[in-house]
Amino acid sequence: MIPINCDMGESFGLWRLGDDTGLMPWVQLANVACGFHASDFEHMHATVRLAKRHGVKVGAHPSLPDRQGFGRRAMAMRREELADCILYQVGALTAFLRAEGMELHHVKPHGALYGMAARDPETAQAIADAVAVFGVPVLGMAGTEHEKVYPARGLRLLREFYADLDYDAAGRLVITREHRAIDPDEAAARVVRAVKESVVRTTAGTDVPVVVETVCVHSDTPNAVAIAKAVHEALAALAGGSPH
Repeated sequence: MIPINCDMGESFGLWRLGDDTGLMPWVQLANVACGFHASDFEHMHATVRLAKRHGVKVGAHPSLPDRQGFGRRAMAMRREELADCILYQVGALTAFLRAEGMELHHVKPHGALYGMAARDPETAQAIADAVAVFGVPVLGMAGTEHEKVYPARGLRLLREFYADLDYDAAGRLVITREHRAIDPDEAAARVVRAVKESVVRTTAGTDVPVVVETVCVHSDTPNAVAIAKAVHEALAALAGGSPH
């Protein structure tokens, strides 16, 4: 079955964002926020423990240092500075994983960092500089600098498809500061079409090619649990297995 990945652990202090407890049964990969766009040491450890209870593999979800903007604002950073920023975050999560007897499974850059690396090879190289230290796969998109840079650096790329974001006419993600609720059945149908036909319908009404090695659902989408459940059941049906 194609795994579902989900950005999780994005609360901070007393502020709560996303229903990680409701989502965890429907996902296979948890991208855990590392404190620079959301989360803190207690939420990081709690999310790792929650993933462990559900048998979910954990990856780091590092961000630009932009907690106020939730990591969705672009920033100018030198390659070495950015690599250190990512090393710092992934290293912190790795410590919590070690405390629970778990291993780091992957790294998925967050928000603006992800988008910058898709367009700018120097940003992608900075990410590769950091991830190479840990030797784990990177989640990214086909047809972008992710696909050019990471494999060339000897890193495995897990190419992902987004169940809850739109694609524009050029095949780029339409990223907004806040995610809107979408119909779970429509999301599941779009994922099934992407898997079967390797295309997605864009906001311009055209189809663009996609590659689906993992499917992303965001925990801050208002009805994320319903979306994750519908997508999980659809992917399980495609794989010929039980939806539960």
